[in-house]
Amino acid sequence: MINQSVKKFPICFVRDLPDRLGKTVVIGDKELAVFKLSNGKVRAIENRCPHKGGVLSEGIVSGEFVFCPMHDWKICLEDGKVQEPDYGCVKNYQTIIEGEEVYLLIE
Repeated sequence: MINQSVKKFPICFVRDLPDRLGKTVVIGDKELAVFKLSNGKVRAIENRCPHKGGVLSEGIVSGEFVFCPMHDWKICLEDGKVQEPDYGCVKNYQTIIEGEEVYLLIE
C-alpha cells in the first residue's frame, strides 16, 4: 500500500529499459538515471555523480551498482551511496512496476 502523501509518476514501460543499461528520464526539474537490473528490479537515482557531475545513466552496471563513466566511482543503486575509498551519495528514488509500466514514487 502506498502512503497517501506519495505521488506516483509514470516514467516508462519495462520494455523500454534495456537490461543493465541506463536511461535518462526527466520528471519536472529532476533528471534521473533509471536502470533495469539483471534480476528484473528497476532502480532510479539522481543522474549526476557527486564527484564531477558524470552522467550516471551512461555508466556501466554491475549487480546493484553503477560505475560513473568519468572516473569509475562505484555507486550503489539501492541507497545512492558512493563506495569506499570514495565518498558521497546521490539521491535515490523508489520505483514500482505495475503491469508493464514503471512508476517513480516521490513524497
